Amino acid sequence: MEYFVNCNSASLNPIGGTLDKQKAEHLFRRLGFSASVTTINTAIGQPISAYVDNLIAEAITMPPQTAPIWADWTGADYPADDDARNQLHNQQRTEFYNIYVSGLVTNNLRDRLSFFWSNHFVTEYRNYQANPFLYRYVDCLQRNAIGNFKTFVSEIGLTDAMLYYLDGVYNNGNNPNENYARELYELFTLGEGNNYTEEDIIETAKALTGYVERGDESYTPVTFDPTKHDAGSKTIFGQTDTFDYDGVIDNLFDERTTEISWFICKKLYEFFVHPDSDDEENNGNAKQVIDELATTFRTSGFEIAAVLSQLFKSEHFFDDEAIGVIIKSPFDIYINLLNETSFTYDDAIIANIANTCRLIGQEMFNPPGVEGWYRDRTWINTNFMIGRWLSSEMFLQLFYTNNPDEFFDFAVSLTPNPATESNPDVVTMAILDKLLPKGIADDQLQNAYDVFRDDALTQYYAAPEGNGSWSLYNYEEHSKQQIYFLLLHIIRQPEFQLK
Repeated sequence: MEYFVNCNSASLNPIGGTLDKQKAEHLFRRLGFSASVTTINTAIGQPISAYVDNLIAEAITMPPQTAPIWADWTGADYPADDDARNQLHNQQRTEFYNIYVSGLVTNNLRDRLSFFWSNHFVTEYRNYQANPFLYRYVDCLQRNAIGNFKTFVSEIGLTDAMLYYLDGVYNNGNNPNENYARELYELFTLGEGNNYTEEDIIETAKALTGYVERGDESYTPVTFDPTKHDAGSKTIFGQTDTFDYDGVIDNLFDERTTEISWFICKKLYEFFVHPDSDDEENNGNAKQVIDELATTFRTSGFEIAAVLSQLFKSEHFFDDEAIGVIIKSPFDIYINLLNETSFTYDDAIIANIANTCRLIGQEMFNPPGVEGWYRDRTWINTNFMIGRWLSSEMFLQLFYTNNPDEFFDFAVSLTPNPATESNPDVVTMAILDKLLPKGIADDQLQNAYDVFRDDALTQYYAAPEGNGSWSLYNYEEHSKQQIYFLLLHIIRQPEFQLK
């Protein structure tokens, strides 16, 4: 597949106007996990600015996932028997995953963002394997997903999951561990090598010492032990003080505001607009756009919503060069398909989605390393590409076996006059327009038409080929199967891999 370079030269000026079908589909593919025909039809004609404001307001006010009964359990709350404990532990995690993925399917900006931040403030569940830690980590992601970034940085560093993952629980005053200090700057706030030194890391590690009281080390929340904290003087970013944890965060946001704002806005841009932000050779202006977003970020006091509001209502975000240029992650593939078709799903489907994503490179809360999932072109290497095709076919076969009527309903919902339309190509084009952000290649369009058409029915198609008596309703049972075949064909097209 050709890699899309970023030639977007549109500005951050507000776009104004109302949502048409393409803009509405684009908005939901980026701010959520795509959307149903009904949702898109409802959005069409709505003023863009007000519609985006409502999505952001909904994300801000949405409550976090309800705490499970085991949210504050310690090791004493689990069975003493190893097999029983492991069985209960796995059951809890599976149920929690299902609820979280179901939240992604509901297609809201807050959960899209919480998923994004899980790949920024990375932890690996395999490293701590404590469900209460996982819950509190996800709760932090959701509460702060569209809040204040400084508050987010402060809170995430003290979650049990992060303290275990980056060795904060072993960061003693007399023997500092530098892991979290390094990633705080390199991956979470400034970017690799961006205006910090090895000495800054060493001194920061000293300031972060003391969060080492960990009880039974399995499930007990980590607490601060002042006797294990280095209370001496440290010099960080040229500032000398007896820095503690809060002092590190304050100093970071006071002394490196420009670096933080640029790094985070660049990452938001690459996730929501285009993975290529180094575009000057292609007549794009991504760097200028990121500069403007970074200014907004700083002047708002690092409010995430302020940046997203400016971006999502801009000419740049809705420019044609921004549409269909991001490669779908595994979760995008399956959840987008669910939302776009409105096929019925249950907990078994949700669990299947999470397991399938793991097999093709995106294991939830278990990225391959602290840098997170590799994203973009790495999603479509040879092995993963075959897996993406076969797994998509598996889900379509499952949906068709469960309820072929839903395939018919999907086509009907997209066809302007399904009871009278006598040209099957119209139905094919409607489905292609729904599932592919920029349509299909011209040299492949006829193949798609041929998949849905049936030579045996040519005499019933519209003139001049036939008498025009064909319609979805006149050949309902036959149409269900042909729609299924068409979807199997579409999921193998290069354009299906894009959003």
